[in-house]
Amino acid sequence: MVKLLSFKLIYTGLLLLFAMGTATAAEPIELYWEDLVPAGFNELAPGKTDHNNKMAQVQPNAPVVEVYNNKRVKLPGFIVPLEGTAELTTEFLLVPFFGACIHVPPPASNQIVYVKMDEGVPVENLYDAVWVEGVFNTVRWEGDIAAAGYSMQGKTVTAY
Repeated sequence: MVKLLSFKLIYTGLLLLFAMGTATAAEPIELYWEDLVPAGFNELAPGKTDHNNKMAQVQPNAPVVEVYNNKRVKLPGFIVPLEGTAELTTEFLLVPFFGACIHVPPPASNQIVYVKMDEGVPVENLYDAVWVEGVFNTVRWEGDIAAAGYSMQGKTVTAY
């Protein structure tokens, strides 16, 4: 009888641990832009102009935060399309405010995430903020309009 009771307690404990681990693993880490800035980093350094007298990216080699590397995260922001069709976007920059990289100089590279989607996603209105969920990492990306300090293999894009 004691052995049976001990077995039931151990079995129940293991089931609870498994259920807690599964519930935790299912939820992405909810990040915000300030989470991506290392302590003591000043992202508001004076801007520079390039050879065409156009505002250049303020800090294209800004330091990154490693703690979220290879973690499943969810981050809000605005989409700057890079690749895709008129209907579906497959690659984009996720930025903290509307117009970054297009209408104003790009923010520091640790405030830009390059996102590549498994499948294209419709982008109905670039003025709307979205949540992007996927596997986040500190792989740097450079393009014509900006450098990104982070990359993400995107899984979903939803309204903010």
